[in-house]
Amino acid sequence: MTEKTASKYLVNLEKTLANDNPALLRSIKIYHDLDQIQYDLGLIEADDTTATKQSWSPIISFIGGNSTAKARFINSYLGDQQTTSGIQASTHKFTVLLQSSQTNFATLPGTALDVDPRYPFYQISKKMEQLQKGEGDKVNAHLELKAINNERLKGKLFIDSPNLGAIPESPINSMLIKHIIESSDLVLVFTDVFGSSTPLLEEVIQHIETHQDTNKFVFLVDEPIVAINPAKANEVILSWQRKLADLNITTGQFIIAPNHQNGINPQSKVDFSEIDQRLANVSLDRTYRILNSLEKNIRDIEEVIFPEVRKGITLWKERSNLSSLVLLSFIAVLAIFAEIEMGILDVLFDPIIGPVVLVILTAILIPTHILISKVHAKFIIKRLNERQKELHLMENLAGLFEQNMTLIRTVLPIHESVAWNKKMKARLVYLNEKTKELVQSVNDIFGNYDEPTIPQPQTEESHTSYLDLSKIK
Repeated sequence: MTEKTASKYLVNLEKTLANDNPALLRSIKIYHDLDQIQYDLGLIEADDTTATKQSWSPIISFIGGNSTAKARFINSYLGDQQTTSGIQASTHKFTVLLQSSQTNFATLPGTALDVDPRYPFYQISKKMEQLQKGEGDKVNAHLELKAINNERLKGKLFIDSPNLGAIPESPINSMLIKHIIESSDLVLVFTDVFGSSTPLLEEVIQHIETHQDTNKFVFLVDEPIVAINPAKANEVILSWQRKLADLNITTGQFIIAPNHQNGINPQSKVDFSEIDQRLANVSLDRTYRILNSLEKNIRDIEEVIFPEVRKGITLWKERSNLSSLVLLSFIAVLAIFAEIEMGILDVLFDPIIGPVVLVILTAILIPTHILISKVHAKFIIKRLNERQKELHLMENLAGLFEQNMTLIRTVLPIHESVAWNKKMKARLVYLNEKTKELVQSVNDIFGNYDEPTIPQPQTEESHTSYLDLSKIK
């Protein structure tokens, strides 16, 4: 087994998280161990890491309908109108906002998001190309990145989606909306989304319904009447709760949009305390999201990757054996005709000539079967590559399949993949248990479960040794 060096991405993550999040810092060791397993299986390259499957920054998304509620809120929340002017200039683009140390804000193209694993749209062009031919080259028409010097963006990413009424119905826009809902730790949904009915809006409602139990949705109610009569706030919220319940959306926090809370006196300071309180938990939500993704990556090896490769091996064996059987049948037919014409069976049963003929026949059939298997393997590899794209996997399924193309496995009827054994299962169980321990350590921040325990002598083996990636060059 070749020792895999730590990915540069993991090394940089360790430096970033050094004084930030102990649980995520410890998860880097588990990610590296998982990468070692996948590298041994030929699923990833030496500098790849499964940690790039999600952004490690806390992500807050904004979804609005046809009104200006979302734009007014974002500009009001970020405060500096001179800095934030132009955020809504590209109403048809999904805009990622991040904190910048530069005085003036900068707008970067969508390709900046597509090639950087730190952002939530990493390699999104591949999904776009798969949906519509040629769209992968048009990522700049759908995405942009704005770097703004604003303290409220520090340590987090905002994703401002275009107003749903301003973008056309298309598979790309539908996929991007679904992507930000799935990738975000918090989604602020303005209730004007529910004010009309279009196929895209119905899809959004369906996505919200599907993910409503993730505790990631806050519904912002933009009602002028509340600014005039604050006593109406509870009544308005209850009304919206009933409306969304009719759409099978029964969870989520409701907040009156702060930009209307002080509508009577525009000079008064807008109260964002409820929003700030909700956003304060986003870093914690991010921790659970990444640990959940790590656990899913571990499970996918057993539940997705090996089963897909096993199907490929089975299909490969069936096709190769069938082709060899057809060839053998052809030889048998020729032997029958030869017997009819010349009577060669007596020769084949000769104690000297018979074994020689059998050895020659075997020497021809085995290499022929191997050659046939290699030809069929090319079609299986192509099929696995297509399947990898369909499942949106970064793991190279064909790489694991090719490890099964040894001489012994080609000739013998072995359908299980190489490396799928008790040792591999034990390694995966170990990593899964370590991930669960990290989740429990995060839970322990909020509660202590004092149970009577029997004192055990402390040994060095009772502590988990975590790799110091900063020392790896």
